[in-house]
Parts: sequence; structure tokens; C-alpha cells
Amino acid sequence: MPGSESYRKPRGVGRGAALTLVFASVLATAAATNSLPHSEEAAPRPAVRPAAATADRDEVARAAAQAMADGKSATEAAEEVVSRSGDRWGAVYDKREYEEFQQALDGEYTGVGLWARRAAGGRIEVTRVHPDGPAARAGIGPGDLIRTIDGTGVAKRPVTEVMALLRGAKGAEAGTPVVLGLERDGVLRTENLRRARLSTESVTVEAIEGGARRIKVNSFTKGSGERVRSAVLAAPHGAGVLLDLRGNTGGLVTEAVTAASAFLDGGLVATYDVRGEQRALYAEQGGETDRPLVVLVDGGTMSAAELLTGALQDRGRAVTVGSRTFGKGSVQMPSPLPDGSVAELTVGHYRTPAGHSVDDRGVTPDLLANKNAEDRARTVLSGLGSTE
Repeated sequence: MPGSESYRKPRGVGRGAALTLVFASVLATAAATNSLPHSEEAAPRPAVRPAAATADRDEVARAAAQAMADGKSATEAAEEVVSRSGDRWGAVYDKREYEEFQQALDGEYTGVGLWARRAAGGRIEVTRVHPDGPAARAGIGPGDLIRTIDGTGVAKRPVTEVMALLRGAKGAEAGTPVVLGLERDGVLRTENLRRARLSTESVTVEAIEGGARRIKVNSFTKGSGERVRSAVLAAPHGAGVLLDLRGNTGGLVTEAVTAASAFLDGGLVATYDVRGEQRALYAEQGGETDRPLVVLVDGGTMSAAELLTGALQDRGRAVTVGSRTFGKGSVQMPSPLPDGSVAELTVGHYRTPAGHSVDDRGVTPDLLANKNAEDRARTVLSGLGSTE
């Protein structure tokens, strides 16, 4: 996700181009793990939108097989075909990269344990650190500026590229070194770190004003949906919930549906298509439909997080606050290649319960707030009152 090194820039499809997020291909992994629901009955909606430009999976497989026969890289051959196709979210992962992708969905990653954002002037600012991670042990903290990584300047670079540098080429192993050039209060320093295997906490909960709960979901890794539901059930009776999805670039769509089930009593969460075949995602029954709910989003809210936001907004279940979300509503499916690598190709799009397309549009909040968005969200939540 932008600002989190647990989501790294994938290989291929025009290195350095727009493909920067592992978790951006949300539905692909759900399909790969057989966790993508299949429903023969989809809710009525507008005609299926044709899939965006995508490479033909048979063509990709043929190119990979021919490259292997010629003693060349099957992965690079597949990347070339996908790149020519114009598929914005298409990507090719070698076997090791895809294994790391699966591990990340389990909530683990290799890195130095920090998150960052672009601050004024394009500077890269640390926003938080992983407790007891390499960065924390070196004394790096929120507000520090990252100036260089292994001697490479990072000012004005996309945060996702900075996170990729922190992880290292092809996902460097634990124990590999990385040198950070930092600045704090105008003082420059250098820290020599070694990457470590870290576990992410995708869901955090804190008590806020009036007994309400702020549930921050950093990503939809395995089990995160149930953790959201447990946090809602554990909140005091009638207390409101501020669901913070800022910077959440998605994950497993089934986890987002489980999270939706915490607030909905069944019903439609989203519809989507796979090569023209319509399908649907439904919440489980039994969610707390009366508890006051505000959803906080921003331009880093993507994919499964947008699916959840759109469902709660369209169903009239929540007040949404913040800035327009990223706009990644396309569906990818994995295609195994002869050498064990995997190509993920765009095959369709999903829509919100009201039939709104998210792709390239995002979700526009009910209350736009670019500055002090969290304060605005808390004010709105307090105004919704208690159900007691």
C-alpha cells in the first residue's frame, strides 16, 4: 500500500511505470486461493463494462513457453507481452515473488519496519514504525525525513518506489543491509540497518471520545475481516465506530466482505464480472446495523477498501468523510506460467451495490475534508449520537 513497505513494487510491466502495488491485484489472489466467492445470481445492474486493455493469457503462456525453449527468461518474455497489451494493472511475478506475495497476505513481510508519506516539497516523511523493528531499534521515529536509501536520493519519488527500495531488489532476504540517510530537525545522520522478517498488525483499535472506537485497518490480510467484526462486537453497547481506511490499498476481497458483515445484516456488498460473467458478493447476516458509523478515506484507499466503502455508503449504513479514493476497481486473475511464474491479467471490474463503477473514479465521500479529516470525522461521529 502507499506508505507501507509490506506492499512492494511488482516486477515487470514497464519497470518504473505505473504498476507499483502488490496488493492492488486484490481479486487475483482471492481467486488463486479459492477464496473468491462465485455466485450464479448477481443483483440487477447496468450492462457489464468491457474489461480494460489486457493481454491474452494464451499469448502470454505461449511467449513464456517459447522463451524457455530458446533458453531465455520466460518471466521476461511474459512481461513484454503484458507490457505491450496496455494492461494498467497487469503484472508478472517470478515464483519467489509470488510466494512472498502469499506470505504478505498472511501478514508477514521482510523490511526495516517503517511507513512513510510524501510531505511538503516532495520530502519523504516517516509516519510510524514497527515496534521493535530495525527502524525502531535504530531510533528512527515519526517525523524523520528519509533523504537517501543506499545512497540513492528519494526526494519527490513516489512513496511506493521508496518502499520498494527499502525492501530491496526482488524482495531481499532478512539480514541483508540497507543504509538510510535521515534528517531530523535539520540534523543529518546515517543509519545502517539490516532487514528483518516482521509481522504486520493489519487492524488496530483505540478508544476515542465518548466511548467510541476507532478501528484502523491498514490492509485486508487473512483474518483482518474477523478482527474488525470482533472489535465491533467488543465495543460498548451503542458506542459509535470510526472505521479508518486511509492508506488501505486492499488485500483479500473476502476479508473486506467479512468486515462489511460487521455492519450489515446481509445483502449485497458488490457485483463484479469475470470475462463478462456477472457475479456478486454478499454480507453475512447479523451485523450491527444501528451502531453509529463513520468511514474515513483518502486518496490511498484502494481496491477492497473502496469496495467496502462503496458498500457502506450505498447501503446508507455509514457517513463517509475524507477525500476521493484512488479508483482501482478492476479485477485480475492469475495465470500460472510454465516456469512457475504467475501473470495477473485484468479480466473485469466491480461495482458498488448502487451500480457505481469505482475504476478510475474512486468513491467520493459524503463530506469532503482534505485537512483535519480525522477531526471532522470524529465530530460527525459524535453528532450521530449513541444508540443507547
